[in-house]
Amino acid sequence: MAPTTQSLLPKRPPPLLKDELDIVIPTIRNLDFLEMWRPYFEPYHLIIIQDGDPSKTIRVLQGFDYEFYNRNDINRILGPKASCISYKDGACRSFGFLISKKKYIFTIDHDCFVAKDPTGTEINALEQHIENLLKPSTPFYFNTLYDPYRKGADFVRGYPFSLREGTPTAISHGLWLNIPHYDAPTQLAKPRERNTRQATTLYVDAVMTVPKGALFPMCGMNLAFDRELIGPAMYYGLMGEGQPIGRYDDMWPGWCIKVICDHLGWGVKTGLPYIWHSKASNPFSNLTKEYKGILWQEDMIPFFQSLKLPKDCNTSQKCYIELSKLVRARLGKIDPYFIRLADAMVTWIEAWDELNNTSGTASTAPAKVK
Repeated sequence: MAPTTQSLLPKRPPPLLKDELDIVIPTIRNLDFLEMWRPYFEPYHLIIIQDGDPSKTIRVLQGFDYEFYNRNDINRILGPKASCISYKDGACRSFGFLISKKKYIFTIDHDCFVAKDPTGTEINALEQHIENLLKPSTPFYFNTLYDPYRKGADFVRGYPFSLREGTPTAISHGLWLNIPHYDAPTQLAKPRERNTRQATTLYVDAVMTVPKGALFPMCGMNLAFDRELIGPAMYYGLMGEGQPIGRYDDMWPGWCIKVICDHLGWGVKTGLPYIWHSKASNPFSNLTKEYKGILWQEDMIPFFQSLKLPKDCNTSQKCYIELSKLVRARLGKIDPYFIRLADAMVTWIEAWDELNNTSGTASTAPAKVK
């Protein structure tokens, strides 16, 4: 019997980390955007966190394997500890990180679509994130050819051989085409600016490790991380309703995880993959949410730049509890908000240890200091 055309086609390789990765999506609207991502996301498990009114119906397209949680579910599962999960803010995605049982997480916003590279080829953002996470990082010495583990690259002359094995990668931070990730003042100054292949800001085909000692402004809309390494520190803070600050939900964990990764010897990568960011948020609304953060970051960033964690902080949990103490002691002088945030950081670790049955780590979370 002659082989069919179907049997002659090359078999597709199985999706990378299919059973080891969850995709976390916070949303306030129907998830029609998933149709464009279907070829890339359908093999994976989704965790969808509904923000806002839990009585509102959110439509999820058929064919996807997913869990769905709203505020009622968060309150039921966490009880009093639900106070650490933000409401009416994208920071609610933290609950997805908390509830997952997988080694890796990829998180994306519902206004992000599949981008194309300069050749017109669709970018499989998830596959590139996985590649970033599975290859080492080089935080201790900058390689001028960027990621030396990419095909066609290597370590340049003068790179220490003792550092060429690299370190585990904890974070893969992706970028965006179309709508740039700007703060409100920059949005107002450049209302029509877009990042496209034709614009001044071009598609940069590079992945690089953020050097040890350098902070960076993390964006949470196209992000993957090793949950076992850094998950306990991937807390998006107190934002949204009832809080004096918004739109810093991803900046806060970005600063925290970088300090912790530097301390524990892990790497943070940024660059590829790109997604297509489709929707520009309202700059006037953003300014209302951001203005205290814009003022406070002039104190927050020097705070994180100056931090030195004790040697006995040898896990993410221990590092994060130590950070909470320092936030209370030093940033608490700026505004009472940081006292509440420090308490929430401790509550987050308590919830993490309870839900993840982390033997021996619960004792690292001391009672809150009053």
